[in-house]
Amino acid sequence: MDVADVLRGLAVMGIILLHAIEHFNFYSFPDTTGQSVWLNFTDRAVWDGLFFLFGGKAYAVFALLFGFSYFIQYDNQRLRGRDFRLRFCWRLVLLFLIGNLNASFFTAEVLVLYSLVGFILPLVCRLKDRTLFLLACVLLVQPLPVYYAVRAWLDPSFVTPVLPTGDLWAATFEVQSHGTFWQTLKVNLWEGQLASLAWAWDNGRVFQTAALFIFGYLVGRRGLFLRENLKFWNKVLCGSLVAFFPLYGLGNMLPEFVTSASVRTPLLLVVSSLYKFAFMLLLVSAVLNAYYRTNLCGLFSRIIPYGRMSLTNYITQSIIGSMLFYNWGFGLHSHLGITASVLVGVLIFAVQLAFCRWWMKRHSHGPMEYLWKRATWLK
Repeated sequence: MDVADVLRGLAVMGIILLHAIEHFNFYSFPDTTGQSVWLNFTDRAVWDGLFFLFGGKAYAVFALLFGFSYFIQYDNQRLRGRDFRLRFCWRLVLLFLIGNLNASFFTAEVLVLYSLVGFILPLVCRLKDRTLFLLACVLLVQPLPVYYAVRAWLDPSFVTPVLPTGDLWAATFEVQSHGTFWQTLKVNLWEGQLASLAWAWDNGRVFQTAALFIFGYLVGRRGLFLRENLKFWNKVLCGSLVAFFPLYGLGNMLPEFVTSASVRTPLLLVVSSLYKFAFMLLLVSAVLNAYYRTNLCGLFSRIIPYGRMSLTNYITQSIIGSMLFYNWGFGLHSHLGITASVLVGVLIFAVQLAFCRWWMKRHSHGPMEYLWKRATWLK
């Protein structure tokens, strides 16, 4: 559990840094016309570097650990002679409500998506390991985009369907720019949520999330986070390195060689999903090896309280970010560039980490984690 909390803490840290430079899904930035060349360079380096390192990967680690946590809860209840599946479904209903609380401040949150996709876990958790692994692999390859690409290749008149979200995003941007607090909450909960879920569907996040949940469940079932399984992660590290660079290169080459947008778009989605998954495995393998085999264990252990309070941190960073960058708060979107914004993200992380270390010395759960647990068991 400690190494899982380290991974979870690092994932949430990466998510906060990305959200900070995006101004929490509010793509409004100050005019950089008169900005120095050096600051333009750092802005580009920060943006490209953070998205290369964490974009689609921090979220993937977070999803992987969601499936791992389900196994821990399911297995603990199994050892007591109880079936946790129905209780977990109730837990997902509660997560849906918690996610909507978060969504009222931040339009690109993932908890609502997790609460919907999470129902796959109680449905498949009693299948054999081999069956679960094959199912996760099929979902990871993005079957629907594969179908779209093949159909468009066979039928040049076919156009890849995309959910219409332009008006929804325009409504959220307008309120983020000029709206009051209550107007922001109202739009975020309706237009913002619809746009976010539609984006997740169009960008393959639904299939990918389901796959990661199942992989995380298998990680728990096979005890792969234990020290004695480091040889497995060494193989994963080598395999992910071998897979990442060809897939990443293929993703960069496809636009030059595939002229049909209806073929190219779903193919790019499939390839990007796979190379981000490979890079996520590389990060997880590297952290596990560093945690168990180097002197960095003590340093990593300092982030364990942050990982154990990941739900609290994820929600509070949405509230803080909305207040800092949106019009209803301080409206810093028009004053802070990318470099300054990442420093704000680092500050948020540092403050949250200090609070978590203080809180966990006095309590066994974070505030939101405690409420979620009590509501789960209705006591």
